[in-house]
Amino acid sequence: MAIHYEGNVLKRKSYGADIHPVISDYAAQFKAGKLNRRDFIQSATRLGMSAGAAFAITGVTPSRQILAATPKKGGDFRVSMNVKDASDPAIYDWSEKGNVARHMCEPLVQIDANNIARPHLAAGWRASNDLKTWTFKLREGVTWSNGDSFGADDVVATVRRWLDPKTGSSNQGRFAAMTTLIDTGKIDKHGKPEKSRVARAGAVEKVDDHTVRFHLARPDLSLPESFADYPALITHRRFAEDGANLMKNPIGTGAFKLKQFAVGEKAVLDKRRDSPYWGGDIYLDRITYIDHGDDPAAEIGALASGQVDANYQSSVEQVDTIRSLPNLNLLEMVTAQTGIARMKVTAQPFNNKNIRKAVQACVDHDRILAIVYRGLGAVAEDHHVAPIHPEYAALPKLRQDYAAAHRYLAAAGRPNGIKLTIDCVANPAWEQNVCKALVEMCKPAGIQISINIMPGGSYWDRWMTTPFGFTSWTHRALGVQVLNLAYRSGVAWNETSYANPAFDALLDQAGGVTDANDRRMVMAQAEAMLQDDAIISQSFWRSVFVAANKRVHGLYPHVALEHHFNKVWLA
Repeated sequence: MAIHYEGNVLKRKSYGADIHPVISDYAAQFKAGKLNRRDFIQSATRLGMSAGAAFAITGVTPSRQILAATPKKGGDFRVSMNVKDASDPAIYDWSEKGNVARHMCEPLVQIDANNIARPHLAAGWRASNDLKTWTFKLREGVTWSNGDSFGADDVVATVRRWLDPKTGSSNQGRFAAMTTLIDTGKIDKHGKPEKSRVARAGAVEKVDDHTVRFHLARPDLSLPESFADYPALITHRRFAEDGANLMKNPIGTGAFKLKQFAVGEKAVLDKRRDSPYWGGDIYLDRITYIDHGDDPAAEIGALASGQVDANYQSSVEQVDTIRSLPNLNLLEMVTAQTGIARMKVTAQPFNNKNIRKAVQACVDHDRILAIVYRGLGAVAEDHHVAPIHPEYAALPKLRQDYAAAHRYLAAAGRPNGIKLTIDCVANPAWEQNVCKALVEMCKPAGIQISINIMPGGSYWDRWMTTPFGFTSWTHRALGVQVLNLAYRSGVAWNETSYANPAFDALLDQAGGVTDANDRRMVMAQAEAMLQDDAIISQSFWRSVFVAANKRVHGLYPHVALEHHFNKVWLA
């Protein structure tokens, strides 16, 4: 592909397809110094330009791990990670589930080490000028492990299943622009008409055997990144009719086959040998996940003794120990991973905004980052959009204000204070430590909070229903992705039950603004609205850490802690 400028207009000489016209504007802004390199590359690739072409325009090459030696084939890569039920990718709610399945079933798009959306099972994509029609070309020559050819029928069946409310997939939120709300004819427990989100007619179109087109109700520039998220793995066209259980019927396009699986114990995947893998050489013979439970000491012991080669993630409390072990490397990545103390706006007493504002006013975000996470991250602002998100807009700094907290309590009819309970998980420890810091900071205002520390499984059984809970959220490449998943009215993962039509309208608007600076202005309004409605107390964005034996090569810490092991090898 050849790319050049004519005046200030970017031109492309390729195989007949024109680039999206907005990419010319991006390139001109980059040349004029109005758009930084990161935002240009992310914006251009999102609209269908290849990463190589985008990097070439900026005059740099993408960062990649330099091989210190020729990769060695063979070996069993052993990883310490919780092994959870991974039956149905459409309803995954933990990254660990996606990590086991991703070696078998793959996404259309993959977020790489540079936080850039790259084609994976998709060979590429093209957005219409109004961002409401997206055409994805699929890779040819890809074979399922049962011998079937991969194609459009698989993608169409998978996406339609995501959008079916009976599936219960969080992908309804990711791809909300392909859905519509209908009245079910029933009345909910609050006496209001019950609505259901269903697929729009004609939202998913098979163009030919290797082309799928998506028709959206509104513009959505985050579509490629949404296809990269861990519940967005493409399953075989007969997945549902064959039982919708990947662990019992492990058919996939990936480089590995499932050999053994036991929840809470172990998952073993062996390299496929039935046909060449479409993605090139695979160095490992086997990947073994070993579940060491919630005891960090057991995992550290396994790493130190060489029983495992790497882990899923290391807690901030383990950093010094890992650095002291001579056989280990500590890998770090700045991310948009976070945790939120969220209040359900439909549950008492949090249906009173003044109570939520009182809690919010007690928090010193800088102090919590320092004492809980050793300052290894960035301060958050109670709106769930991170500084590393391209559309992030900085708002005035939040400050602890006990006088304001007392005023809010008085306005709520609680001048003498209030007693609350927050639910949280026992591990990782930083989550309960945030809650402990919140308890101490709220005391001077007369807000007495007790902490209900629960096993992870117990918390995640009730994370959507608890009135007050502390929930960890993984990284997403775009702020609009997070807000669509967590705060849009009626989506599956809206744990706060926040339903604000004005906020939804801002999300709709932001999804259709291609210019990063203009989109930032819209997002500033959405951020301010979330912050003012005080539905979450969010103190910081955290760095993530991965420990690996020094014999491990080709491994990098992914921003969302995804496992991409196709080029990992063992010395």
